[in-house]
Formats: sequence, C-alpha cells, structure tokens
Amino acid sequence: MVEIFSKHDGPRREDAQVRRLLQQNRGVITQLADQFSGGRYSESKKPKQLPQAEGLIIHIGGSAKPAPEPEPKIRLTTNGRVIAVDVPSGRQLQHFGDIRDRRGLKIFVLATTANGFIAPLDEAKTEALADIDGVVLGPSYSGADLATDIGLRLDIPPET
Repeated sequence: MVEIFSKHDGPRREDAQVRRLLQQNRGVITQLADQFSGGRYSESKKPKQLPQAEGLIIHIGGSAKPAPEPEPKIRLTTNGRVIAVDVPSGRQLQHFGDIRDRRGLKIFVLATTANGFIAPLDEAKTEALADIDGVVLGPSYSGADLATDIGLRLDIPPET
C-alpha cells in the first residue's frame, strides 16, 4: 500500500503554533535578551542615524603636495649588490650590478643581459659603465672606490 503525502498551502500547523507563541511572549523574550546582553539587544534594534556630510572634511585621493624629488646615492649592500637608493625614503632606484666571488677574487659584474641579469641597465648607463664590468676589487681598488667611480660616471654621489 502506498500513501501519498502532498504539500498543502500555507504554513504547517506546528509552525503556526510556534510563531503565535513567540508573538505572545515578545515582551518577555526582549526583556531576557536585554538582560543577557546588557541592553545591547534593544539598542541594536533602534534605527541608526546616517552620518551627515555637514562639517566633515572629505578627502578624495591624491596627495596635497607633489612627491619630493629623489635624492639618489650609490650604496654597496652587505650581500654584494651595487645600487642607487633614494636617501629620504630608502627605496632602491637602480641596480647597477653585483660583486661576485670568482676563484677567490671579488669581481664587479655589470647588470647586463649578457651577464645573466633579468632587468638589465639601459643602454646609456651600460655604455658609461662598460669599462668597469669585470674589475677586480681588492686593497688597491675597494668597494668604496667602485661606488665613487660609478657615481662620477653617472653624476650620482656615493653614500657616506
């Protein structure tokens, strides 16, 4: 034997009873909710006032003053990179190359595609620094001398 249950219109009898019970006891439920939440339940149900634009300062993007001109300096980092940095912000502006250790000698490798760099120097800077590519650093020609030499060729002072 098969029984067919069909969905009838309107809410179920149990749902209607629970809804009626909640409506009849709304005051008690609200009072208990306020007691448990320290009054925040009723406070959250009140309509909130929208912020008024009167007297507010509205700032729409951009800066009020132009960005300062960068102050570049040549720096040799502790991991052997030779870079130009902006002194006020400390941000890297340009990467000139690396000081690498080859067979016990410290050699400056210019940042070019031929030397395997992904972001090579532009053509003008490569031409200006081409003759110091592969120079050996030692007691007679130190890293500070290299930074001064690069700075003189590109008109950027070395970092002191």
